[in-house]
Parts: sequence; structure tokens; C-alpha cells
Amino acid sequence: MDISEVVKRSGVPASALRYYERRGLIRSLTDTGTRRRFSPAVLDQLALIALGQAAGFSLDEIRLMFAADGSVAIDRNMLAAKADELERRVRRLESMIDGLRHAAVCPAPRHSECPSFQKLLRAAVSGVRDGRERSAGEDAEALSFPSGRATGGRRRAR
Repeated sequence: MDISEVVKRSGVPASALRYYERRGLIRSLTDTGTRRRFSPAVLDQLALIALGQAAGFSLDEIRLMFAADGSVAIDRNMLAAKADELERRVRRLESMIDGLRHAAVCPAPRHSECPSFQKLLRAAVSGVRDGRERSAGEDAEALSFPSGRATGGRRRAR
């Protein structure tokens, strides 16, 4: 299938296809000065690239998900590590949501007088100053806010 067909069927621009090819993520069958031609399997490869990017994998990490022949060969440990990373990020975001919801309805006259808001600020400064990613447990401890009446928020069931 030529490059225009791949573009039409995948929605991926030709410039991205050429870039992915240069980066070793996909391979064209021919490049003889005419239009590039690809195997129909390239559509599955592009779907995996899109999924990998949506999950936060770098293109270098995604390239490792393909065997030399272009077939899928994903390292399960890499998937587990990314899932752990995403879980930590979700917990941080949930803590931030709780803090923002609390700050929005806090009964203190000013945010500077709210112990929960001060805790949020200290946690934010600590994370920036440390220059490191906090673990899920540290986030929960550092950014625990009252749930329910003060925040008006609910925790999502897992």
C-alpha cells in the first residue's frame, strides 16, 4: 500500500510516517524515488505507536516494542514499570484535585490561614526542591486532604 493509502487509513500524516521510518519504528517496502510503499502490517504498528505515546512511552521505548522484522515484541517488565509510573502520576493528580477542591471551598478567611493549603504549598515546594519524583506513598502522606464535606469531592473507586 502506498504512503497516501496509509495516511488515509491511519490518519497519520505522511511527514510523521517518514519520521517514524527515520527513527526505525516502521519500514517501507520500497523507496525508489517514487512513493513509499508499506506492508498492511504498518497499520498495526502505527496503532501500537499511538497507544505507546498515549501511555507516555518515548519513541525510543516504543521502538524497543518491535522485533527486527517489525512484529510486536513488548517487554512485560517495561509495561509493568510504565503502569507503576502512571499509577504514581494518577495518585499525585488525585491529591492535587483534592487540594484544589479544598482550597476552593475552604472556610478559612484567607488561604494563608488554611493548614491544608499550607500543607499543599509545602509539598509542592518540597517536590521542586528535591528535584525528584515522589512515590505514591509519599504523595498520599504529604498531600492528604479531608475528603467529603470540606472538599465537596469524592474519591474515584479503583
